[in-house]
Amino acid sequence: MTPIQKCIRDKNSKLKPLWIMRQAGRYLPEFRKIRKENPDFIKLCLNESLSSEITLQPIKRFGFDAAIIFSDILMLPYGMGQEVKFEKGLGPKLGKLDLDLIANINKDDFSKKLNPVYESITNISSNTQCKNKDIIGFAGAPWTILVYMINKMSPKKSLSKEIFNDKLFINQLLSIIEKFIKIHIENQIKAGATIIQIFDSWAGLLEDNISKFIYEPTLNIVNHVKKLDVPVICFPRGIKNYKNFCEAVKPDMVNIDYNVDPKKIVNEIQIPVQGGLDPKVLLTDKENLHIEVIKYLQIFKDHPYVFNLGHGILPETKIEMVEELVKIVRDFK
Repeated sequence: MTPIQKCIRDKNSKLKPLWIMRQAGRYLPEFRKIRKENPDFIKLCLNESLSSEITLQPIKRFGFDAAIIFSDILMLPYGMGQEVKFEKGLGPKLGKLDLDLIANINKDDFSKKLNPVYESITNISSNTQCKNKDIIGFAGAPWTILVYMINKMSPKKSLSKEIFNDKLFINQLLSIIEKFIKIHIENQIKAGATIIQIFDSWAGLLEDNISKFIYEPTLNIVNHVKKLDVPVICFPRGIKNYKNFCEAVKPDMVNIDYNVDPKKIVNEIQIPVQGGLDPKVLLTDKENLHIEVIKYLQIFKDHPYVFNLGHGILPETKIEMVEELVKIVRDFK
């Protein structure tokens, strides 16, 4: 059993496994080289050879305990037939949302469109560098995918209330999104994913109807993954109450963001915990990094805990700071 599986399934609190969100990304010079030669992000995600190589880059460098597939949560609306583009400096832009079109998307057509993602997972899972490591597949949570598909871009810090005006439309769309998230996750598990992480990037935007739009649809996905006997991690970024979320959604592990008090989390949450460190700490100095990393390791010393960040690693992070982070976690007793 891998270190992360022991942490999740056996509730082992002695091990402190480590991986980093967005670990295959722009802070790595080898990634920047590939990205420069492949400006179309969607095409890069669908290039199984290059996406496999990118996924393995941080494993080669740092020996993390998990490889997370190089892909994006917006591959889901792309597979459902909505245009998705990534523009430099502007982030994702989605095209017209045609409910009739996506309602009639065939499961096989969806799977075929995203097949290179699944092939990449298969490539990685058979790679010797991933021996005794987990392969993490992932998807956006229903709420976050809904927001992107309707908003057609990142909502950043606010969300128009008009999004809820047409209740029938919202309910239909949410149901279709759930269906394809389940298919996408199933395909990743069949390809070799050993853990699934559900990213609810915009959970913090919702103040009302949390049960309807976050708890209930995410619980449906969590239950589906559990039936497939694969651990599921949820990251409801920015959510106001992690305790309520965990009790309602029942993930196997919860990833916390950097705005929550880890002491409160360790006292309130019984399930294994992942993450929490502010990625900006990696932009400071080694002394400060040591203080902050040890803080999390000490707080969760007797709790099943996977070390990670409270959001994705920042592009300007220096390699030597990541090396130092790994050393601190590995040396912790």
